[in-house]
This record gives sequence, structure tokens and C-alpha cells, in this order.
Amino acid sequence: MTTRIDARFAALKKEGRSAFVTFLMAGDPDPATSLSIIKAMPRCGADVIEIGMPFTDPMADGPSIQAAGLRALKAGMTLKKTLELVRAFREDDNTTPLVLMGYYNPIYIYGVEKFLADAKFAGVDGLIIVDLPAEEDAELCVPALKAGLSFIRLATPTTDDRRLSAVLANTSGFVYYVSITGITGAAAADSGVVGEAVARIKRHTDLPVCVGFGIRTPDAARAIAACADGAVVGTALVDALRASLDAEGRATAKTVNAVADLAASLAHGVRDAKQAAE
Repeated sequence: MTTRIDARFAALKKEGRSAFVTFLMAGDPDPATSLSIIKAMPRCGADVIEIGMPFTDPMADGPSIQAAGLRALKAGMTLKKTLELVRAFREDDNTTPLVLMGYYNPIYIYGVEKFLADAKFAGVDGLIIVDLPAEEDAELCVPALKAGLSFIRLATPTTDDRRLSAVLANTSGFVYYVSITGITGAAAADSGVVGEAVARIKRHTDLPVCVGFGIRTPDAARAIAACADGAVVGTALVDALRASLDAEGRATAKTVNAVADLAASLAHGVRDAKQAAE
């Protein structure tokens, strides 16, 4: 069965360009504004949207995304409401791939079987669960694949060839390469080093390889898009959102456009990589 993720990357391959992948936290700064921002992303050029599931202990996230999760939780966001947000997005858009990203604990509490059924029904296409290693595939990965959801795994600069084969064993949709060691938003990605890493991963898999962490500007997005199948931007968008809020952390009239304008400029950077290659 061809998924929305498969279809999108196949279409991009025909176009000869990389994907622009956005990350935003569900419910940040409030559920209604969050939905408006996420709905705006495809119009701004996003090819795939990652949606963060707010969690109280986000160990792989830097301060910006941690704060986004806390804002969302304070606004009453839950995993159930995150799935409602996906359903609301799907009312107007049945083609853009949506990937939920986060940690296993909220899914475990929700109930794995119920979560997978509800996620599939809502219109989720894939999962990125950062704290479940390949050794725990029976816990969520294998059931997710059986439910028709892609399970997208992270590879890092410290993932050697031997470990990579275990990481890729049940991966589907795409591979998410973390361009730097450490937490999100901590440093800038080096496109030269990333290019070598992507080439190494591609020797082990036919899946698209998307690169995230450390991409904040259109120039950085262009450089990564030139050597990978996709560029993922999260912290920069979350920072633009935060900068638009009022003193109490509430959305203002500028919030949606602040994120949308940055996303559009980053999308141009990704698309410029194709033009530069021609």
C-alpha cells in the first residue's frame, strides 16, 4: 500500500527536489492558534508536517521546544486533543503527510492499540518516537507497521554501520538523520559533513533521508536540501512563534503570520537547491 509519505517523496523525486519538513508543537500556544498555523504550512511550501506531542519530560528537545510543549500543556493540550487537531487538519487537506513526533510515555498511558487505531482514523501517517530504540520494536514499532503507520527512525552522527542496520530494520517512510550530537536547536548543521553521512546511510537503504537539527535559515535549508532528500526545521519556527506572543505567552494578531512567513522563506531555500543544481 502506498502511503501519503511514499506518494509525496515519489512526487518530489519526479520534480527533482528535496522535501521541506516543518515541525510544530501541537497546541502551542493554544489549540485554535496551533491548528491555524499547521493548516497554513502546506500553503507556505511544507511538503511534510511533523507535529509534536506535548510531554512533561522531553529529554531530546532543547529549551525552545521544551517551552513550546509546556505552553501547550498549560493550554490544556493532551494526546487525545492532538489527534483531534489532526482530524481537523484532514477536513481540508487529505494529501499532506502528517507525522507525530514525541515520546512513548503518553502513548503507553493512552493504550498502544487504541492509540494506533485512533491515530490511523484521525489521518496520521507516521510516528517518530525518540525514546524507543530498535530493541523495543515489539512495543510500538511492529504494531504501528501492522496498523498501516510508518515508523520513522532517527540516525545520528554516532550511529555506526553495525548499529545502522538495526536502526533501519523496521524503518519506513523516511530516515530522520540528526545532523548534530545533542539536543534540538543547539548548533548549526555542517552541510559537508551531513552530505557524507547521508551518502553512508543511503548505502544501507532505499528510503529517503531527511536531515534535521541545526537548520534555521533559508541558506542553511538550501545547503542541506542539496545533499539530502529533505530538510527538517523545527526550533526556528517555534522561536518565531514564541517571539510573536504577548507578555503572558498568549497568541497575538501576528502569531500565525510570523510562523507562516518564516516557513515560506525556508521553503524557498529548499526549492532554490534544485535550481542551483540545474
